[in-house]
Amino acid sequence: MAIKSGDKVTKTKHPKHPTPGIHRIAAIQMASGPYVAANLSEAERLIEIAVNQGAKLIALPEYFAIMGLKDTDKVAACENEGTGPIQRFLSKTAKKHQVWLIGGSVPLATDNPDKVRNACLVYDDKGKQVARYDKIHLFGFDLGTEHYKEKNTIEPGSKVVTVDTPFGKLGLSICYDLRFPELYRAMGEVDIIAIPSAFTETTGKAHWESLVRARAIENLCYVLAPAQGGYHASGRETHGNSMIVDPWGVVQDRLPRGSGIVISSINTAYMQSLRKSLPALKHRTL
Repeated sequence: MAIKSGDKVTKTKHPKHPTPGIHRIAAIQMASGPYVAANLSEAERLIEIAVNQGAKLIALPEYFAIMGLKDTDKVAACENEGTGPIQRFLSKTAKKHQVWLIGGSVPLATDNPDKVRNACLVYDDKGKQVARYDKIHLFGFDLGTEHYKEKNTIEPGSKVVTVDTPFGKLGLSICYDLRFPELYRAMGEVDIIAIPSAFTETTGKAHWESLVRARAIENLCYVLAPAQGGYHASGRETHGNSMIVDPWGVVQDRLPRGSGIVISSINTAYMQSLRKSLPALKHRTL
């Protein structure tokens, strides 16, 4: 779906104003497998590491709860919104640690029994779900022995979603969305962009870092990009390189491969000073 300037943006209001100052944010990297319980256990372990290092906003990667042996496995594991083990885990964990938690993507049921919505869910520090973004752009790739068609098992979303948080205005996207800058322009001015992903090694080594840094630079905001990184039971290899990038395009922290976290401080005053020095967002003519 093409995003146009007039498209609807869902804005979830929470805190009236972001808390000024410096905040710690973290991105979780995983190499998820086909078993939901095992993946949630690993996610819990990594979240606790991030919490112990002071993170107050933590993001999990796309497909953190299940990377199946086949594409239809996520359909079998899908949940209705508001119920199910994956969503209970996210709510309970956010409340337990009193953090804001971004569930990279959760397979949610649709009216079509053969498809799911690939939904990014945000929970506040009381464990309440405060935002949902359904992935709009569905990955398709056909090169050599690699073939991916997300449209076969995923129903696309249509709404651009932002949410006000204590850390600033957060824009939500998932993986392949990264290639479509018009989506981020449709969000308006955001302070943080979340891009939970499962980039393939082939496309990731070619484009991942360039695209993540570009989104930070052109929007003069922080980018929080948790990713899958490693080999999966299905034979798929994901690129990893989870990173946090500042509004000047500088990579603050990065994890090349394997399970772990990246963590960084974000400084709202620094971001505002850059926007004042280089008011590119105000110079837009389209």
